[in-house]
Amino acid sequence: MKLARDTIVLVLDGSQFMLLRNEGDTIKPELAVIENHKTDSLSNRDLLADAPGVGFSRMGHGRDTYDKADPHQESEDRFAAEAAEVLARAMAAERGDLIVAASARALGVLRKHYDPAVKKRLIAEIAKDLTNHPVDEITKVIMAQ
Repeated sequence: MKLARDTIVLVLDGSQFMLLRNEGDTIKPELAVIENHKTDSLSNRDLLADAPGVGFSRMGHGRDTYDKADPHQESEDRFAAEAAEVLARAMAAERGDLIVAASARALGVLRKHYDPAVKKRLIAEIAKDLTNHPVDEITKVIMAQ
């Protein structure tokens, strides 16, 4: 895939994202970091204090257990939704097209929160987690698509 000048690239997972802009040209792209956000990503064992609750059944002699929540995944989903808001504001200020590279789960959540203006400028989605890769490697992965 060719990266035109001023193309914006969002690289996202459940706990961090980077906004990059191509400051080079189509032949030799140079991605530069515009914004970088990171949040703490605690595991469920750190977020949940104990086992799920138990209640008495109204009928019969059994007990009911309450479903165990997944606060870690809820936190990652909330972060992806916040990233969509930041992306909408950034795209209002930028003029290039948009490419999104995110883990499959984060990409699914992000799609639900795309602004209509963002959808118009979106030219590609890459279902890969590239957040811990150096910028030059991110460029190579995008160019290989």
